[in-house]
Amino acid sequence: MYSLNDQAPDDRGQVGIGTLIVFIAMVLVAAIAAGVLINTAGFLQSSSQATGEGASDATSNRLQVVSATGTDLDDNSVGVVSLIVKRGPGAGNVDLATTTIQWVGPTGSFYQLAADQTSGNPDGRFTVSTVQDEDGSNPVLNDQQDRLKIQLELGEGDGENILSGGDSFGSELGEGETATIRITTASGASTSQRIIVPKTISGTSAVQL
Repeated sequence: MYSLNDQAPDDRGQVGIGTLIVFIAMVLVAAIAAGVLINTAGFLQSSSQATGEGASDATSNRLQVVSATGTDLDDNSVGVVSLIVKRGPGAGNVDLATTTIQWVGPTGSFYQLAADQTSGNPDGRFTVSTVQDEDGSNPVLNDQQDRLKIQLELGEGDGENILSGGDSFGSELGEGETATIRITTASGASTSQRIIVPKTISGTSAVQL
């Protein structure tokens, strides 16, 4: 005999089954939560990796200007600016066909200069020619020894295009004038070059800027 306060064997079985159901439910909830956390962690890791790679490209895939010269010296002014460029230290391949240039000069600013034969309607177009390129990769700088020449023709509306494939823009640079050129690669890395025309350029065919 057992008292009224004692549980019957059937009641004990029901309590055990209920506890088991609760335990299984808790395990399932924990498993689902763990799966969500793992997926979220993987997504965040991928996003942070992509962001890091993009930031790295934007700081490392830069161009380096080796020299800057001015030619087409009519009326004591520079009509063509030429930049010899190479890959910056530690940079990957740089495609000048997808590179843009900004020009800030004494008579105006031009924020979208594109390579010749590219689509769109830029403010002007620059040409790219080979100086040193053993494997013929122009317009891509794929070796630290590669040297390519970027040429900008100044003097929009002068009725004469000196550079084949290039579109002139702005105004020619007179003696003593300065301008700033910003070259931005497809990865977002930028290189700035300030050019200064000598105070006297008469009697010469080219000047160092």
